[in-house]
Amino acid sequence: LQKGFFFFKCSVSILILNKIRVSEDVWMKMLSKEIKYEHSKSSLDRHPSLRPKMRAMLLDWLMEVCESYTLHRQTFYLAQDFFDRYMLSQSDVQKDQLQLIGITALFISSKIEEIYPPQITELAYVSDGACLEEEILQMELIMLKALNWDLCPETVLSWMKLYIQIASLYDLTNLLVAQFPQETYIQITQLLDLCILDINSLDFKYGVLAAAAFCHFMSADVVQKVSGLKWEAIETCVNWMAPFVETLMCYKSAQLKEFGQVPSEDRHNIQTHGDYLCMLVGLVLN
Repeated sequence: LQKGFFFFKCSVSILILNKIRVSEDVWMKMLSKEIKYEHSKSSLDRHPSLRPKMRAMLLDWLMEVCESYTLHRQTFYLAQDFFDRYMLSQSDVQKDQLQLIGITALFISSKIEEIYPPQITELAYVSDGACLEEEILQMELIMLKALNWDLCPETVLSWMKLYIQIASLYDLTNLLVAQFPQETYIQITQLLDLCILDINSLDFKYGVLAAAAFCHFMSADVVQKVSGLKWEAIETCVNWMAPFVETLMCYKSAQLKEFGQVPSEDRHNIQTHGDYLCMLVGLVLN
């Protein structure tokens, strides 16, 4: 694994992995995906006319679309990954193309993740006429080719959910009960939702981002045990994330939302939209 990426597989008990039905081979494949599926904030350097705020606004809008159609958090995070990796493969993308690229990324991710994905007519509709159905279909093929059909990344959310499964089997803190509290889950996802809007989040591997978020809700010792990451691998990210935590503390705590036909036990898995752009004002955007 690349320099500075301090995964060490023996730190997560194989017994624990087996209990959550994750074999050592699967664990190592997850780690290898962190290298294979490259993302970097340098992608913006390839597009001189774009600014970090434009990316943040697009992702914020995609969150809003996800909530409107009760799409899952993983659907959003797949779309975010597809978008960022696509942008890394291109050059000189113009501002007026961003919405088409973003909604196409969501179109692809929803077909992968959702049982009942939104129809292409619905996604064209939410773009308020900016994206035609034919354009989305054309962009879908362009994006799939650009991504080399590599559509199975481990997102920051999938790492977080794995850490939660492992944490629930460690009797390390009274926070880590057999059923991880939905409220705590929502607070962690709110932090990640805010952080992912900042392009500097792409400086970090997704597994590191998830672990750093955990560090703001439990001890670093616990996080190291459940993530298999040494402190020096996550310290920089933990410190980078601290201002985002402080900003969130100035706002009302995230609450579970009701979603009609969504069972109560699945509410926390639905992507929600918050006042994230307002939170970012004066914090990181320029």
